[in-house]
This record gives sequence, structure tokens and C-alpha cells, in this order.
Amino acid sequence: MAERFTQLTSRTLVLPQESIDTDQIIPARFLTTTSREGLGKAAFYDWRYDESGAPIKDAPLNTADPAEQKILVAGDNFACGSSREHAPWALLDYGFRAVISTSIADIFTSNALKNGLLPIEVDQQTHQRLLADPGGRISIDLEAGTLSIGNAEPIPFKTEPFARRCLIEGVDPLGWIIEREAAIQAFEQRTESQP
Repeated sequence: MAERFTQLTSRTLVLPQESIDTDQIIPARFLTTTSREGLGKAAFYDWRYDESGAPIKDAPLNTADPAEQKILVAGDNFACGSSREHAPWALLDYGFRAVISTSIADIFTSNALKNGLLPIEVDQQTHQRLLADPGGRISIDLEAGTLSIGNAEPIPFKTEPFARRCLIEGVDPLGWIIEREAAIQAFEQRTESQP
């Protein structure tokens, strides 16, 4: 992860289905790689392509503009199912930077945050407003911890503090530790001689 996440203003892509699981986000047959590159083509593959591999014309992810629609608004219980880091990889490679729902699976949330994808949980009223406005423009301010829709009062959201810090700095947890290697070595040298 190298791109910092501080603020994002984007149009939304809405997938209102509830309980979208990780196998729908990226089918198991695409889990044979450890590379993140190219997984965006497999994101929601079975929703985007027919049995012959031809694109489904009216599939939302085939008609969306990933450069303009970087925020996915999904139905309740998003990313349930099996743990697979490929799910946030696929969404990121497709072009998403944030996912908004009323509830997002814990293990997906952890994987997403470690890879630079911001999961945001909102209340039912905010969620209904977002679902009713596909392609609407919203702003996310991670530093302030707020989501803004039009001229309405910003809506606060929570992000685990260490993950928030890593996103803002543009590092993953391992990168954060590596950046502090000199301080860690200095501490170890100071404490080596202590009983």
C-alpha cells in the first residue's frame, strides 16, 4: 500500500443486494494468484459476465466508470463468508477506495484496512439515502472521520485508530513497523544491557 488516504470525493456505485459474500466479490477460481494486479477484472465476475465469458451489458460494474466511481455502497452484511484477502485486492484493483454499508464483516474489514480500502459502516437512514441516489457524489474525510452528502451535516464514522493512521500515512502495518526500524534498534540496544 503506497497511496495515502486522507480525503476522497467521488460518485458512488450502488449494489443494494444484502449479504454479498466474498465468493461473489471474487469467485474462488480466481484465488490462484498471490499478485494483486489484474484482480479487478475478476471482481464480481459472475455478476459481470455470462457463462461464455461475454460481458453482461447492463451489469452495474460493466457500465460504471472506475475513475469516477471510487465508492461502493452495498447492501447490509457486506463481505460475509470466507476470509480471503483477494476480495479487497479485487475491489481496489477495480478502482474502489471505500465501501459503505450498514454492516461489514469483521475479517473483511481487517483485510480491507490492511490493504488500503476504507470500510465505513453507517446508520440505516444514511444508508437508505445513499442507496436511493446511485451515482451520487459524496465526500469522505478520514482525518476528520466524517462522510458528507451534499450540503447536509457531515456524518461521523469510526475507524480503528491504528488502521486509520496507516491509511493516512499510506503504509500497511508491516510498513509502519519498518519505518520505525531505527527506533526499534535503538530501543533494543538501550535495553540489552539492562537486567
